[in-house]
Amino acid sequence: MSITIIVIYTIAITLLFFYCIMQLSLAIHYIRYKRRMEAEEATFKGPESEYPMVTVQLPVYNELYVVERLIDAVAAFDYPKDKLEIQLLDDSTDESFEIARKKVDFYKQQGINIVQVKRPIRKGFKAGALEYGLQTAKGEYVAIFDADFVPYPDFLKKTIPYFLTDEKIGVVQARWEHINKDYSILTKMQAFALDMHFTIEQQGRNAAGYFINFNGTAGIWRRTAIDDAGGWNSDTLTEDLDLSYRAQLKGWKFKYVEDVVAPAELPTDMNALKSQQFRWNKGGAETARKIGRRVMGAELPIRIKLHAIAHLFNTTNYIFILITAILSVPLLFIKNHYIDFNYFKYASIFLMGSIAIAYAYYISTLQREKTVGQTVKVYISRFPVFLAITMGMSLHNAWAVFRGWLGQQTAFVRTPKFAINNSGDIWKKKKYVASRVSPITYLEGIFSLYFLSGIIMGIYYQDYGLLPFHIMAFMGFALIFYFSFKHARSN
Repeated sequence: MSITIIVIYTIAITLLFFYCIMQLSLAIHYIRYKRRMEAEEATFKGPESEYPMVTVQLPVYNELYVVERLIDAVAAFDYPKDKLEIQLLDDSTDESFEIARKKVDFYKQQGINIVQVKRPIRKGFKAGALEYGLQTAKGEYVAIFDADFVPYPDFLKKTIPYFLTDEKIGVVQARWEHINKDYSILTKMQAFALDMHFTIEQQGRNAAGYFINFNGTAGIWRRTAIDDAGGWNSDTLTEDLDLSYRAQLKGWKFKYVEDVVAPAELPTDMNALKSQQFRWNKGGAETARKIGRRVMGAELPIRIKLHAIAHLFNTTNYIFILITAILSVPLLFIKNHYIDFNYFKYASIFLMGSIAIAYAYYISTLQREKTVGQTVKVYISRFPVFLAITMGMSLHNAWAVFRGWLGQQTAFVRTPKFAINNSGDIWKKKKYVASRVSPITYLEGIFSLYFLSGIIMGIYYQDYGLLPFHIMAFMGFALIFYFSFKHARSN
């Protein structure tokens, strides 16, 4: 049994190590890119009559608190009115539909080409809504914004010109900005993680010529790229990742523009965050299951293929994180009772993986802060908490990934938004707040006690090598358990 535990632990930590090295390589690509080009901008110098037709799709479902804000922002786009079409793809079943209808009617009277589209049957969730809207869309290009976004008026004028410089560009993706990133510890940690994705991962991959993904919102598609790739499919919960890979396998280029930003609202309660994480992680596994073999068999340079596989399979890391966490406690017992040679001395090489991922997050933080001193302050205060919360979310996310790999069908559960802009705004007692505590939450509480036993065991054996890991795991699971209950009971 001892050897079995060590073998499984070694396999899991080795796979995590290689993923961390991949992230380090992206950080290096990002640094090289920034040295080469601090900023880039594409502009269209022709008359407004030569601007291409753009359809803006706004897929919404029961967005009582933010749908008007979204419509107002898009209606204010600085783009020729005769070249702009707005589709509010509204599947709502509550009073938000009527609220949106009145707002749409108001802008119609102002001369804005906007329409509220209601499907007869809500089939295929967001992917189905986008595909349904394309049946009547007139635009050569299709911009998409989720309900929590508030794009700036110049968004189209900053992004459309990239398509005009290269006819093989199929997508232009902008960076997400966070309206409420300082609202709470949860929003701070989400912003910390997302900034790394939109800095190191997206720009690093794009600069190196690797595959990237359209992020589902705050980006624009060339209509012919959507059609050529087979259109929107609803057989995964991450329709954006799925279509992105199908398009790039067809030869379409993606352009990520870090300097163009679109503000959005981060989930403010734990259960909303969990629903979002479940969808992203399960959908990632579903897409890897669907597309993985095609990527492996594609005629691509080995470096592109390796990074594509690492990208597609990255949500599976939560399974490996959970395995290493669970096995770390019995490993303490094995180490102090059964192992003659110092396995852990040789296993310490895997700490290099932790250093690699830490460096990638530091570089990401450096891009958002004004000074090195401020960067260090923010990084030191947030990176350990981020690691703890990542471990605390590993059970929930690993379960989502596991279900994705099994091919189990689940509904597309929307992430509720409440128009939270600053610390004075309140989401509690509002509609859409989840009041039910899932069974996994109780397991998260049990896991926090499990890792507390690891802390006690390490102190008892005077073996402190895994103590920092067990402290973070204990804190992470305890925080997830605490906030899940607190936020469910607040409604």
